[in-house]
Amino acid sequence: MVRIDILSAVPKLLDSWFNESILQRAQKKGLAQVHVHDLRAWSTDKHRRLDDYPFGGGAGMVMTVEPIHRALESLMSERTYGEVIYLCPDGQMLDQPLANELSLKGDLILLCGHYKGVDERVRQHLITREVSIGDYVLSGGELAAAVLSDAVIRLLPGVLGDESSALSDSYQDGLVAPPDYTRPAVYNGWKVPDVLLSGHQAQIDAWRQEQAVERTRQRRPGLLEDQDR
Repeated sequence: MVRIDILSAVPKLLDSWFNESILQRAQKKGLAQVHVHDLRAWSTDKHRRLDDYPFGGGAGMVMTVEPIHRALESLMSERTYGEVIYLCPDGQMLDQPLANELSLKGDLILLCGHYKGVDERVRQHLITREVSIGDYVLSGGELAAAVLSDAVIRLLPGVLGDESSALSDSYQDGLVAPPDYTRPAVYNGWKVPDVLLSGHQAQIDAWRQEQAVERTRQRRPGLLEDQDR
């Protein structure tokens, strides 16, 4: 079982994400645990503030180091974590290989940035990895933490109904997934490709591989360029 602890300034933002669908089932089956913590519980400020003005001036507020340090010390006194991850716009880009890697790391701590970010000493001394879900800025790291958790948990053995399902996802083999069809075979005059109805698995597999390569060439050509290097 993998445990994910999420540290957030606004934990209620994550309430619904982990209480529905696959993520909920994974927790009910005892395959994963997700605990969302309010960072304010570790604040020593009488108003439970987590932010302060940046030294040197400038717009925006910065999350202070002390409550984050206290929270991490508290969690890490109870168990060993494979990674302590800070979600931020300039971190390592989350992709399928990284999700695969993190799914094997064991328990994880995810720190959600907020306001203008965190005191740089958090990044220098307290976290082990920085991850981004894209080249854009969100109001906080909660959505990024939810995305990362989803990408990791669905890879855990037993989470998906079909163990091979995750292996055929886009990006697992360096390609985007081929198109899928289901019943009816003809709808509104739109037909399912004949090969998928042929019953010849080798031909179906070859068609899917061709479609995956072509779709990757059209939509994510950089993936093919990476394979050619």
